[in-house]
Amino acid sequence: MPPASSPPTRTPHHPAALTTLAALTLLALAAIAASLMFGSSRLGPGQVITTLLHPSDPTTSELHAIVYGVRIPRTVLGIVVGTCLGLAGALMQGHTRNPLADPGLFGVSAGAGLAVVIGVYLLGVTGSSLDVLFALAGALTASTAVFAVTAAGSATASPVPLALAGTAVSALLDALTSFIVLSDRDALNAYRLWVTGSLSGRELTITWSVLPFALAGLLLALLNSRALDNLSLGTDMAQGLGENVIRARITGLAAITLLTAAATAAAGPIGFAGLVVPHLARATVGTSHRHVLPACALLGTTLVLTADVIGRLIGGMGEIEVGIVLAVIGGPFFIAVARRKSLAAL
Repeated sequence: MPPASSPPTRTPHHPAALTTLAALTLLALAAIAASLMFGSSRLGPGQVITTLLHPSDPTTSELHAIVYGVRIPRTVLGIVVGTCLGLAGALMQGHTRNPLADPGLFGVSAGAGLAVVIGVYLLGVTGSSLDVLFALAGALTASTAVFAVTAAGSATASPVPLALAGTAVSALLDALTSFIVLSDRDALNAYRLWVTGSLSGRELTITWSVLPFALAGLLLALLNSRALDNLSLGTDMAQGLGENVIRARITGLAAITLLTAAATAAAGPIGFAGLVVPHLARATVGTSHRHVLPACALLGTTLVLTADVIGRLIGGMGEIEVGIVLAVIGGPFFIAVARRKSLAAL
């Protein structure tokens, strides 16, 4: 009797994945350089390098104010936000096996927005740092509420109840937000500035405040990469391969929540980055998540910073917020993905 064969496993591998990741790294570095150089005041590479290497030189005091006071905080925030949204999108699409899934599906953006409005309406909170704390608390509370609405067993075994609960909770939170902002001018102004999604006007302290949550989400995402490859074969096959499905789901959902909450709290709701980036990553490095996740981090950084630079250049002195630019880019992409005949599971 021939020996029983081991269960089949799918280990997607792109032959040039490492080379592609190196190219994506260079692309992200180019986007970082562009973010430091372009804006209302355009700087040359030499000016940026001189200012970075000699920050105390009195001849570069004006450049120091531009580079260190504006460009670096904005660029660092773009890196964090792009990385978080790219990773969260890959995890969301991997766990739901839905190519149209978006990181905001768990009510994170809606919860953050409501918390910002409540802070202004009830407590008179003003200032970006306090807004971030309220937004972070609201995002985490909303996602926790979504998990609580669904039964723990079914929610972790299947993502469908979570998706439905996320949609329902988001609708409720959006309705409450609308009720408050329509009755209070200060809350409306605060929400209007926050809801567009922007990297401008943010100080480094905002990035540092959300960085622990982003790093925790990043670690959980990396720990979840192998489980995602097994889950892509289906729940039954993953269990047959020895995967603890419930633990894998909880790890992935926690990572999505932390990553999306950090990005949303720091920059407001920035749509489409989490939808577009995973598709670009799978097209360039294959479907193995040990390659997809780093590719998503690099592409997320590149996309967010590039959109931000475009908004600076075409908007003149007023600028166009990165959330608006990404909506223009992501809208046609969303339609193209939705119309694909091969919209089958990931």
